[in-house]
Amino acid sequence: TVEYRRQTRTGDWHWIRSVGKVVQRDEAGRATRIIGVHADITEWKRMEEHVRHLAFYDALTGLPNRRLLNDRLSQAMAASKRSGRYGALMFLDLDNFKPLNDTHGHEAGDLLLIEVADRLRACVREADTVARFGGDEFVVMVGELERDNPEESADRVLAVAEKIRVALARPYVLSVPREGHDPLPVEHQCTASIGVAMFVNHELEA
Repeated sequence: TVEYRRQTRTGDWHWIRSVGKVVQRDEAGRATRIIGVHADITEWKRMEEHVRHLAFYDALTGLPNRRLLNDRLSQAMAASKRSGRYGALMFLDLDNFKPLNDTHGHEAGDLLLIEVADRLRACVREADTVARFGGDEFVVMVGELERDNPEESADRVLAVAEKIRVALARPYVLSVPREGHDPLPVEHQCTASIGVAMFVNHELEA
């Protein structure tokens, strides 16, 4: 059984699964007759990817969820132990989230969380991880910092934390949908509390 991709004449790629079985051999044991079937499994592959995405990513923001964060943290700690480079975790909690939900409903809160996720992504490197921990809590994991230099590593992490703090403190202008009416423009101010923990060689430092 083998799975592979083939490109059609229109340029589209399709996943194919081919299953074959030997049904006849000669006296030397060599295959002389094989039967098999080819099946287009493109849609099945799409569904498989969708299920995987639901398992490891937050449905609202598209960020990695707690499950994927744990996996990436384990990998980062293992890499830190090999290289001796520091890594860091930032824990973020939005300070003024509940009043928005109470006043304008969960639709407004969801829009704010989506915007927060976008701003967090813009503040870190592609190699770093931004995850939604739950509710209005987020985690940023920064890896591959300095080797054997906790002070310089801490300075780099604090610079990223300050960049995040400033980005999240900018006013949010949300367009909240209303049934039967034009969207309601809502301007909201929301800051974040940030805690930082550094790690190296599988040990945590507060």
